[in-house]
Amino acid sequence: MAEERDLFPGALELMILQTLKRNTLHGYALAQHIKQTSNDLLQVEEGSLYPALQRMLKAGLVQAEWGISSTNRRVRIYQLTPAGRKHVAREISSFERMLEGITRVLSPLKQRG
Repeated sequence: MAEERDLFPGALELMILQTLKRNTLHGYALAQHIKQTSNDLLQVEEGSLYPALQRMLKAGLVQAEWGISSTNRRVRIYQLTPAGRKHVAREISSFERMLEGITRVLSPLKQRG
C-alpha cells in the first residue's frame, strides 16, 4: 500500500520557490530536484506541479520563457521574480515559526525536578 504524503497547503509552492531561488529550471527538473533533495520522500506529480506554476505565474512570483532542455526538447524555464524572492523569504520565516510551535507540542515533556 502506498504511503500517504500529502503536503500542507502552500508547501509545494514554497518548495518550488525555494528551488528557483537557487537556479532557473523547467518543470520536470523542478520535480526531480524536490524528489532527490527529499531523498525520495516527496514526489511531485505533474497534476500538482503545473497548476502550482501557473498560479505563481499569474501572481507574478515566477516568470517563464521557452528554452531547450538537455534532451533537446522545447520546455518552459521558470525563474523567480523579485516579488517571488520577497514572498519566499516571508513564507519560510512563517513556516519556521509554525514548525517550532509544532515541534514544541509534539516533543515529550521534560521531566521537572
